[in-house]
Amino acid sequence: MAKKSAVEKNEKRKRLVQRYAAKRDRLRTIARDRSLPPEERFQAYLKLAAMPRNGAAVRVRNRCKVSGRPRGNYRKFKISRIALRDLASIGQIPGMVKSSW
Repeated sequence: MAKKSAVEKNEKRKRLVQRYAAKRDRLRTIARDRSLPPEERFQAYLKLAAMPRNGAAVRVRNRCKVSGRPRGNYRKFKISRIALRDLASIGQIPGMVKSSW
């Protein structure tokens, strides 16, 4: 089980990403638009830099919904490989059977 503080920090980041997504996209398009004057583009870069770092989608970490584990996650199930194996062993995931011979 992951530390609760790490899981909560990641949830806070997800909320910040949602809050600032539209503004970030708007500033990013202005900054990348070559037809605009350089001064306007530079101002957009400065505004982007002034925004909270945790508002960037890159900062969000994929974590297991069951255990909070940050590594070895299957995106399709949103759980870690260890939790997937445990749930498959007890028959909680439809269509998945743990091999045994």
